[in-house]
Order: sequence, then C-alpha cells, then structure tokens
Amino acid sequence: MGALEEKKTHANFGGVQGMYAHDSKECGVRMDVNVYVPPTVPETGAPVLYFLSGLTCTPENFTTKAGAQAAAAEAGIILVMPDTSPRGDEVPDEEGWDFGKGAGFYVDATQAPWSTNYRMFSYITEELPALVDARFPTNGMRSVFGHSMGGHGALVIGLRQPERWRSISALSPICAPSQCPWGHKAFSKYLGEDRAAWARYDATELVKQGAHPAPIRIDQGKADPFYQDAQLLPERFEAAAKDAGQALTLGMHESYDHSYYFIATFAADHVAHHAQYLR
Repeated sequence: MGALEEKKTHANFGGVQGMYAHDSKECGVRMDVNVYVPPTVPETGAPVLYFLSGLTCTPENFTTKAGAQAAAAEAGIILVMPDTSPRGDEVPDEEGWDFGKGAGFYVDATQAPWSTNYRMFSYITEELPALVDARFPTNGMRSVFGHSMGGHGALVIGLRQPERWRSISALSPICAPSQCPWGHKAFSKYLGEDRAAWARYDATELVKQGAHPAPIRIDQGKADPFYQDAQLLPERFEAAAKDAGQALTLGMHESYDHSYYFIATFAADHVAHHAQYLR
C-alpha cells in the first residue's frame, strides 16, 4: 500500500486543500484523493468526514463546486474526497456512463473481469482511512456522506459498519439499488445474479437488519429527473427505516434538481449535521 503523495495544495478558508495520489492495494492502480485540513486542529487531532461522489465524478467535482471547505473550516473537520472508481488503461470498462470507470458503486465486485480492480467498498472502508490517519492529524472519529451513487455508498457503509462511522447523510442517494435500473445493471455485472449479495449493498435492505445509532439525514430535490424516473426511491428507504426504528430526516425540496447547485445549497447543512456527532 503506497503512502499518500502530495500533488499540489491550495490555501482555502484558512486551511489547506490538497490533492494526493497513491498506489492502491485494493484497486491495483494509482488512485487520486483530495483532502481538506481546517486551519485549526487540536493536539488531540481532528475528526474526518468522507464525501463520496456520484456517477461520472472524480475527486475534483465536490472539491471545486460544493464550497464545503468553509463549513469544515468552521467546524474543525478534515474533509476527504476520494474517486468513484479505479482508473487507468489496464482497468476494465465498457461503453456508457453508468457502469465501469466513474461508476464503481462502492462495492467489492465478485465477477470477472471487474473483481480485480473494482473493490471500492474495501478501499473506502479499510485502505483509505488507514492512509488518511497515517498522513493527517486525525483523532479516530469519522463520518460519511455522499451524493447519488455516493449517497448510496455512504448509507451502505454507515449501516454496515455503525461502530466505525459516527453519522451518515446523503444528498439524492440511490436508496434501493436492487429495485431500480441503475442498480440492476451495476449489481448484476459486479456481483452476479445472487440477490443475497445485492442486499449487502442495498441501504433499504440493510436498514431492515438494524438501525444506526445516529439519526440519518437525506435531502432530495423534487425536480430531480432521476427521482422522477424512480432511480433514487427515497420513500422506500423511509418506509424501511420507520419499520426498523431508524431515526431519519428526509427533506424533500421543491424546484431542486440533481446538480451541484443542489449539492452546494445543502453541503454546509450536512457538514453541520455531522459536526454534532464528531465532537
């Protein structure tokens, strides 16, 4: 496992926004990740908030468009913004924007040829936190949020590992991938046709097995075309969470779509949500 190597840094809201790369053991290729360190970090270290991006995104999208560094600086939180999939000429891919490169779905693929490189669940939950903790002044507390495919990843990771992630939130997440076209395509290719394997990466199925101790926050735009096309299905997660006793705030917002205008509007609110549980 290669240590994080600095590519460049920028002063940002009193802190430092850095761009890094490393050789990934899990994904078998070089991976990019962006990390923001706030201006003031206690001697005991700062908590870490991971943001998982959506389909087609790289670490740059949230870093440059969301403006979350201002809220992180105020809250004293380190922000980590990884890539959405392995990259490189040796990484298998196929035509289309919703599968393959840029569309790792935060699963550990079990089907060839994807299983060699597409190990994003283990990358996000095991390899990357170890690298971040080794390089930056962290205090061992971490939370996770994300958008769209990344919102799916955040919900799945937090629900599967509640002891490791103090809080979870999501913006327009894919809430029930086993029940939508995006999920059918990705899961059948990455995981095969065993629906039990799918359920391990489906937030709506996972919440039925037990609640996370912290309330979950989800924000969804009503003008989001993917919400309207039944790709996201937040109401199904809401119903399952209610049955499981999972505390949940589902905000439904008129006029907002799936874009970074929506993400930028609510990014600071999500950082503040996590700050409550990262103190």
